[in-house]
Amino acid sequence: MIIKTYLLLGSNMGNSKTQLSVAIKHIQKEIGKLMRQSSLYRTAAWGNTDQPDFLNQVIIVESKLSAEQMIKKILDIEEKMGRVRTIKNAPRIIDIDILFIEKAIINKKNLIVPHPEIANRKFVLIPLNELSPNFKHPILNKSIHHLLTICKDSLNVKKF
Repeated sequence: MIIKTYLLLGSNMGNSKTQLSVAIKHIQKEIGKLMRQSSLYRTAAWGNTDQPDFLNQVIIVESKLSAEQMIKKILDIEEKMGRVRTIKNAPRIIDIDILFIEKAIINKKNLIVPHPEIANRKFVLIPLNELSPNFKHPILNKSIHHLLTICKDSLNVKKF
């Protein structure tokens, strides 16, 4: 079965534009077919703000992998690209988050889908809105566009 998955890519170390491009190549090879991708967006760092801005992008991938297989592949890709997990919200070469897997709701120790912070982060909602403004969040039952209009996040998100 082919499953439509929304992924958020982010980078703020090295050449971030190149890092996102390399991540997409890995994703296409190991996870599934790239269907659509948003523009790139430059965003101030979230949480730990004393670090370089991030480049973020949302992509839509069609995959045959289960959620568990997908998260394992994502962690492998991040590791392969040189990501080292230190403290929460630290700078990173690459960050790949699963936002949605169709309308699935998953709540496991190592994987929560939809991503629990979608509605609170403009750097997620703006590129998501570019691709799928009418997609309904399966838990909040609100469209991406509506979530963006009520989002309280004040971080500056600019098209790159």
